[in-house]
Amino acid sequence: MVIYTGADCKILRNCGKLRVKTTQMEKILNRVVIGIVLSLLLAALLLAIGCGVFSSRTSTQTEVMSALLVYGNPIYTAFLTYWSYIILLSPVMPMALYISFEVVHVVHSLFIGWDIEMHWEQTDVPAQARNTSLNEELGQVGYLLSDKTGTLTENRLLFRQCCIDGKIYGDASISAEETEPMDLSWNPFSCGGLYMSAPRLVEKLRGQQCPVSRQFFTALALCHTVMAEWRQGAPVYQAASPDEEALVGAARELGWVFLSRTRNSLTVSELGVIRDYQLLALLDFTSQRRRMSVLVREPEGGLKLYCKGADIVILERLQKNCPCLESTETALELFAHACLRTLCVAVRSVPEASWEQWSETLDQYATMTTCDRDNMLEALYDDMERELQLLGVTAIEDRLQEGVPETIAMLRDAGLKVWVLTGDKKETAVNIGYSCKLLDPDTRLLEWQELRQILQSPDPEVSFFKARQTELWAVDRETAGEKTAVVLTGPELAEFDSRPEWGAAFMSLAGHCQSVLCCRVTPGQKADIVTLVRKHTSSITMTIGDGANDVNMIKTAHIGVALVGVEGSQAVQNADFSLAQFRFLQRLLLVHGRWSYRRISLFVRYFLYKTCSFALVHIWFGFFNGFSAQSLYESWFIALYTAFYTSIPVQCMVFFEQDVSAEGSLKWPELYKVGQRHGLFNPLVLSATLIYAVYSSIVLFFIPFGVFYNSALDYQTMAVTVAMAAMFTATIEVMLLTRYWTKFNIATVCVSLVLFFICTRITHSPRLFQKSPVDYYFIGASDKAFIDPVVWLTALLTAWTAVLPSVTVCALSVILTKQHKHKIHTTRLQPVELKSKLRRGNSVRRSSYALSQGRGPRHLTSGTSAHSRVPSVKDRVIASNDPTDSQGPNHIKEKSDTLSYERQNISSKQMNHDG
Repeated sequence: MVIYTGADCKILRNCGKLRVKTTQMEKILNRVVIGIVLSLLLAALLLAIGCGVFSSRTSTQTEVMSALLVYGNPIYTAFLTYWSYIILLSPVMPMALYISFEVVHVVHSLFIGWDIEMHWEQTDVPAQARNTSLNEELGQVGYLLSDKTGTLTENRLLFRQCCIDGKIYGDASISAEETEPMDLSWNPFSCGGLYMSAPRLVEKLRGQQCPVSRQFFTALALCHTVMAEWRQGAPVYQAASPDEEALVGAARELGWVFLSRTRNSLTVSELGVIRDYQLLALLDFTSQRRRMSVLVREPEGGLKLYCKGADIVILERLQKNCPCLESTETALELFAHACLRTLCVAVRSVPEASWEQWSETLDQYATMTTCDRDNMLEALYDDMERELQLLGVTAIEDRLQEGVPETIAMLRDAGLKVWVLTGDKKETAVNIGYSCKLLDPDTRLLEWQELRQILQSPDPEVSFFKARQTELWAVDRETAGEKTAVVLTGPELAEFDSRPEWGAAFMSLAGHCQSVLCCRVTPGQKADIVTLVRKHTSSITMTIGDGANDVNMIKTAHIGVALVGVEGSQAVQNADFSLAQFRFLQRLLLVHGRWSYRRISLFVRYFLYKTCSFALVHIWFGFFNGFSAQSLYESWFIALYTAFYTSIPVQCMVFFEQDVSAEGSLKWPELYKVGQRHGLFNPLVLSATLIYAVYSSIVLFFIPFGVFYNSALDYQTMAVTVAMAAMFTATIEVMLLTRYWTKFNIATVCVSLVLFFICTRITHSPRLFQKSPVDYYFIGASDKAFIDPVVWLTALLTAWTAVLPSVTVCALSVILTKQHKHKIHTTRLQPVELKSKLRRGNSVRRSSYALSQGRGPRHLTSGTSAHSRVPSVKDRVIASNDPTDSQGPNHIKEKSDTLSYERQNISSKQMNHDG
């Protein structure tokens, strides 16, 4: 019998529901297309009614016109005319747009995969678009919710420090590369992977001077699910998580070597002595339990329960009057301030009678099939994991990835709200936030007690801003909210389940804050936070993670991004995009995302314009042909216009268009905000496009009609003239939209015009008319029209009048932005910052330390001495009132140097005075 497979396996039960993701642009486009179809049906109905009325009146007045009635019935004639107009106006329905839409998505996805700037050479992993229908949403992201471990950090875990029996061993202030290696030549299994220098600990272990230390490493060697594979006479560990591999590897380096495991036993070499432990029970780690335990029988016959897990669950299960508890809690705070991942290790001696009773109950619960089985097992595990004796704490370093601080700072400049969701301690997450520039040095942390009071107030938003304006750190009231970050834990977030009315108020407050840090959250809570953001905001959400515990979060967001890390491929398989490094988000969003949003927006708007302006001409023509559904164009021109003549230039535009280069997009991340505001594609813009198309269709018909009215030129010449004007209009419009011209754009524009004239001459040739008179009835019409100057002047005048609104808008945009472009080059230097190393007053930062995660020596920097980046009010007044600012950059530089020198003298005098 096989259990826990298929839909009951751990991965599938944790991955959440399958959701088909649809972009907001597609939703808006679908509604617009439905509106166009309904308008088309209504227009066809009105034209058919007009046909019936016209036929009934003319047939009674003129005998010749009665021949036009079908079976002499005006109603039946109107019925047939209705369907004829639906066919004639069918180009208005942009069915081909959806096919072109998918082609564009595929090509844009290929561009992402071909970008060598997002190719990670160390692992030979390129960026990959696994979902080809979300490219344009990459340019509209408003919220980025990120995992920490393996996403912001390298997930290359190093055992740096530990606290055993209240004593700290190792020094994390020294970088791993500069840590002096210990002499472990006495250990035949040592592989040199320990980045901790603690000779005093090794002496205690080898001299058997500290029983607690021996139990501590025994717990590390037993309490895990690692498998050992022997290669070249040494065990190679295969672990489900990097944490377990780091802990078991550290125990191996210090003499406690995990050798092998079977179903019922664990074999460990303790300082060269091989000991076999009987495995009685394994209490698995889950995201809800946040701990794991093993119950073993020692070779001497005693029963021991070894447990490791998060401090919030281990410390509450300790026996009363636990020794060294206070010093261990102090060590936990120090490790958290140093951005180290911590786990508590504990042990319990289990009496034989308790084990037998507990084992019988476990067998009974294990065979139950009721729905309460899991809850009953959880309660049984909890009974065993009580009265623990604290052994110590492990501290593991996980460095920030390269470029993470710069990427987060750039994304914040682009208008994104960056949230971090992690299972680490609050202090660890906060200090990582300062290290990766998610939080500024002068950011105030808004924690649960204060946030709860604000949410319980009658008007939370008013209470929030009143509280912010009274703070000393609020230099500018306008930026008060931006200097606040919300910090919440998993248990605190659970209260939102019982108070759903707080969700909207919380998101309103979070929108005014700099960031939100959620600590000690489970995978399910991560998905709930994403759902909360999606429910109460209209912004596009993006989540990024690297492990199986991030799958539910990735699938819940509008866009899910996975990092190809060391925790398996579950996240990648469920993600929409995959990257090798967090810093590649810069190009994915600011370059490819912004380009895709702009290209597709222009493409859809142009496609709607050219099809509607081209097809709606038949409506106006119907008022002058008795609503007979006669086509103004030649049938072959109708077939080739959308599929051949005007499709190639716009395809090149949507593939290669760039308003700003990739370097410029990264240099000016503020350009990204256009997509967040939906400035290029929204119902108002689409309505304006359709109105513009109606205007152009009126111009395309009535100007040639006015020129040829009561003239010697016939209907076919007018048809060719209108076709020429429609081609010129579509070509001019795509030229106005194109900012980045390549040889392909120039070639396609020229080829499309040349093909129009060539194909028109061919379809109007007498030879084709002789072979098929029904299909080729414009005999020689183009031969006469193309040499007639009246036709050319009319077509050019019509095209110019049709695109006049676009030309006017482009001209106004250039005129109105010319001043601002000049100001970019003449921006005056910013006021000089005052940077003092003196502590003046108490800091409002709740966390005391921030840690540099770069290579080389790392120093703990007190948050109270962080430099403010906001110039004082006095400096602003001096800078704004100084009349010499307009004397040029050189004078400004001299003035800045002089002012800096004077301030240094003032600072020195103040230091002497304070001393």
